[in-house]
This record gives sequence, C-alpha cells and structure tokens, in this order.
Amino acid sequence: MTRTCSLLGAAIDTGASRPGCLMGPASLRTAGLAEAIRALGWAVTDLGDVTIAPQDPLPHANAAIHHLAEMRAWIEAIAPKAHAAASAHDLPVFMGGDHSISAGTVAGMARHAADLGRPLYVLWLDAHPDLHSPDTTQSGNLHGTPVAYVTGQPGFDAYPPLQVAVDPANICMMGIRSVDSAERDLILKLGIDVHDMRAIDETGVLVPLRRFLDRVRATGGLLHVSFDVDFLDPGIAPAVGTTVPGGATFREAHLIMETLCDSGLVSSLDLVELNPFLDERGRTASLLCDLTASLMGRRVLDRPTRSFA
Repeated sequence: MTRTCSLLGAAIDTGASRPGCLMGPASLRTAGLAEAIRALGWAVTDLGDVTIAPQDPLPHANAAIHHLAEMRAWIEAIAPKAHAAASAHDLPVFMGGDHSISAGTVAGMARHAADLGRPLYVLWLDAHPDLHSPDTTQSGNLHGTPVAYVTGQPGFDAYPPLQVAVDPANICMMGIRSVDSAERDLILKLGIDVHDMRAIDETGVLVPLRRFLDRVRATGGLLHVSFDVDFLDPGIAPAVGTTVPGGATFREAHLIMETLCDSGLVSSLDLVELNPFLDERGRTASLLCDLTASLMGRRVLDRPTRSFA
C-alpha cells in the first residue's frame, strides 16, 4: 500500500538574527526533495507555503525581543496546517524557515496525537535546546523558544494559547553543544533526556536513540523529528546562521535517519534553519534531501554515485 507524504513550507526567518532562512523551502524543492521521496515509492503532495499578513509590533518587557507579533502569527498559521497535514497524510514534512516553525508544527502534531489518544514524542536534533522563554532570551531571537513553548512553560502570554502540551519526559535531544544557563537549569528541572556531543562521542548515536525509540514503541506514541541544520558539523553543512563546531558527521546523521526508518515510528519531520545564502553550490540542501531519503527508505546500496563537492 502506497504511503503518503506531504510537503509544507514556511518561509520564515524573523525568529533568527541572520536573514536567509526564508529561502529554505524553495531551496529544498529545487534540490529535489519531492523527487527523492517519490523515487522511494511514496505519494507526495506539495501543500505549498504557509504565509502571514504584515503585523503591527507587539511590545514586550524584554527589549531584546524582535518580531514577537510575527512569531505569534506564524504559530497561529502553522499549527492548524500541521494538524491538517498530519490528519490527511502518513508523514508530513515541514520545511523551514528558522526553528521557530517548530512552535507551530509541534503544537499541531501534539493536537493530532491527542485526537488519536496517543502521546507525542519529539526527537530534537539540534546544537541548541531552544528552551528559552521571551523573558529569558538575551539575544531576542525567538527561534530559541519552541521547546519551552510546546512543553507549556511560563512566560508565553504573548504566544497563542497552547491546546495540547508535550510532556517534557517525551523529548529526546541529541547533538546539543551550545546551552545558555537558563536553558541548562530548565533541562535539569524538567528532566529532559539530553545527549550532548560528548555523550555521543562516548556512546555513539545508536545507544540513546534505540533506548528512546523503545519508549515510543512501548507506549504506542507518535514521533516527531525536528532536524536543525546546525545539528550537523558545519564542515559538511555550511548553510546555517548558527554554526557550532563539532556537530554530527555525515555517517552519524545517516545512521540516525536509517535507524528511524527501520523503527517505522516517525510520524512527521521538520527540516529547519537551512539558509541557502550561506550554502556552497547547494550542498547543504542536497544533503538534507539525502538525509530525508534515508529516513524514508533509501539504503546505502541505493545511494546514487556523485561528487559530494
């Protein structure tokens, strides 16, 4: 039976400090994301891009914050679209845009999981935990707030009311290597399962990943994967405005995606923080397409022969 996949873009870069992520969805389409998925036997529907109208500024006590009104509008626009895509297709792929898109996609997926009477789990592949609130962020970049928002933390009165919160115990973070003090304190308070790059160096990616997947399977959960380009080492993925050295290697990333495919548990995927303005001849966009293909069924022996440069 043919499985169905939808592509939904959100050309958003107001959550970040460097412009360019708004070109991410177009870059992924140009790199052949839909074609790579169709080649694996999936039926693919491109739902286009979510848009928002111009917004009047929203004030906030934290003077560092910028584009707060846009953040609220994006969540209001994306969450119902994500919910609808999940209801209509086996595996929606949400194309950002900066990581603030996940405040909407995860909120929508949490509502979808609740509709089915199942818990939502989130695998957060990122250099950053994105656990700030508007009160604690020093940069004012709201792409650093999605996890705190979707887990129902305080300080989000300016954001849309959250319909269904994600249990922090159902979140697994891998690849973390840049954490602010407020985020570190919240990780400890909430008991989020975090595997930073030192832990991955010591244990490899499979031990924590398989343990997490066992939990998802045992509870009949849905699994949302949120993949930030800066999870990867900038040597293989330069097209990101928040580069942090020491990220996941090419093979570590593919092994994670292949293992996720083997599990059969993934219900939705974010591809975020791709900034084509910073790319080198589209190599990062092409790598994201290849990683998505690994998640959706491509094996090593199926990989086409071509130059990586």
